[in-house]
Amino acid sequence: MPAKTTPPPARETPTPSPVPEEAVTPLIRGIAVLTELTAAGGTMSLSDLERATGLARSTVDRIAATLARMGYVRLDGRDAVLAPPVMELGNAYLAALRLPALLSARADALADDLDESVSLAVADRDGVRFIHQATRRRAMSLSFRIGDLLPAERTAPGPLFATEWTDADWNHWRARRTTDPQDHGFPAIPPRHHPAPNQPGANQPGEGCDDDTTDFVRRTAKAQAEHWALDDQLIEPGLVAVSAPVRDPLTSRIACVASVVSHTSRHTAADLRTTLLPRLRTAVAAMEEDLRQAPPAEPGPPPAGLALWTGASKQELGREFIESLARGLTVLTAFGTGRAALTLTEVAKATGLARATARRSLITYDHLGLVTPTADRAFALTPRVLSLGFPPLSRTSLPRIATPHMTALTDLLHESTSLAVLTDTPDHIQYTAHVPARHVMSVHLTVGTRLPANGTSAGTVLLAGRAEASERTEGAGRAEGDRRARAEGTDAARSEAGYALMDEELEEGLRTIAVPIRDRNGRTVAALTAATHAARRTLEECVKDILPALTTTASHIETDLHVASRFTHVPLT
Repeated sequence: MPAKTTPPPARETPTPSPVPEEAVTPLIRGIAVLTELTAAGGTMSLSDLERATGLARSTVDRIAATLARMGYVRLDGRDAVLAPPVMELGNAYLAALRLPALLSARADALADDLDESVSLAVADRDGVRFIHQATRRRAMSLSFRIGDLLPAERTAPGPLFATEWTDADWNHWRARRTTDPQDHGFPAIPPRHHPAPNQPGANQPGEGCDDDTTDFVRRTAKAQAEHWALDDQLIEPGLVAVSAPVRDPLTSRIACVASVVSHTSRHTAADLRTTLLPRLRTAVAAMEEDLRQAPPAEPGPPPAGLALWTGASKQELGREFIESLARGLTVLTAFGTGRAALTLTEVAKATGLARATARRSLITYDHLGLVTPTADRAFALTPRVLSLGFPPLSRTSLPRIATPHMTALTDLLHESTSLAVLTDTPDHIQYTAHVPARHVMSVHLTVGTRLPANGTSAGTVLLAGRAEASERTEGAGRAEGDRRARAEGTDAARSEAGYALMDEELEEGLRTIAVPIRDRNGRTVAALTAATHAARRTLEECVKDILPALTTTASHIETDLHVASRFTHVPLT
């Protein structure tokens, strides 16, 4: 039987390699679709996916239908759009890695102290991939995202990682440079920029312009000797960074690299070394101490019922559901906190899949570079798992998460829906998303509108959430005067029913009902509201007909929010 070959989307390897006979072809094709969607920024038409992957349109349609069933994409007309649940794949890698959980607080504190962006990165063969970002909000700020891949030679962390490269790694790097000299395989960065010497953006003598292999070898040797590295406008003019390695206390190898990133309008490259490097090294020493003192990870519960779910989905959708793709993707979710390396038997047990199915999936992932065998006949995820949808969604916001769900709710109820949060101004709310219903007379709220919280169902829910959070913090009830200020509706919102209903408080004829949206810690961070006219629904009908759908939609939004916010910051506005 002739050997199979990998489809076109292998963006991060110089040349396709023969596919093992036992690899799962539908799984390879599904990974190709996710990779192309990620490179395109999260949205791509099915026709463009057909062209980019080289797959038949019918195959692309079936893959998209399967991914939609899993919640990993949503189909918006002729487009496939990455959805927050796909982040569970990257979350599995980050949880297994543990570094973001252990070190992100140190990185965030350093960013606050320096008022500069700070990142943590790991090596992905001859590339560098971010696992944490603490960015500053400025007109000119970094656009790199968690999971983005950069070529090692155009970064500050790259030379540090290259100090540990094997001959095979160097050969792979040279082959990649030969086949992709313009870095088209790295969509997160601009094309190579080679300014003339002594022109703005040109690298200084000794730092090199990164045009040839010799320069990167020289920078690697310098990093080996000095234990830090510099990026002097290697990615684009104006961008400078200084990096230091964070070493694993057990192996002394580089666990990750911490970087401080700035702009030449704020710091020169020389300034980074003299001003920021000492403080970076202090933070790195604290990070290494955190790793040294970290107790062993307690394994969390593995996913449950995945094999049964994929089987039921196949029964329901028939040929449109590619069961081997869905089962293959569930293998990645078997890894996580306390499950950094798993044997074949452990993977099969965690997923409920047959050993043969789990084995073929692991063989496929090993070929694609998504898992790597360990010394004790187990498997571990690689940073490349982050390329499966994570970067475009790592900077999503709550309104973006909620809007597709709100649109579906509006279509179901034929009533306008809104999302609101509390503002910094005491006892005021701001609407952050709105989906109007198609009525001659319907509720229209401009996004950004601010209203007093009292007298609105959304405000009642949010004030109740604030009161509950305060009581948890203080360990006691709020003052009686503060309780009176919450209005009678608060008691209803804080009741077991968990909703607030307002009848013509804001405007005559307007009835609204709201439920809370809670974050991973159970805190109320937003309110989801449906609005109707008194002539269309009675108060009883609002509770009977609207509330169940509203609550279900809020649950869907919370599920996506909890996945998206596990290792990333999700803004509420």
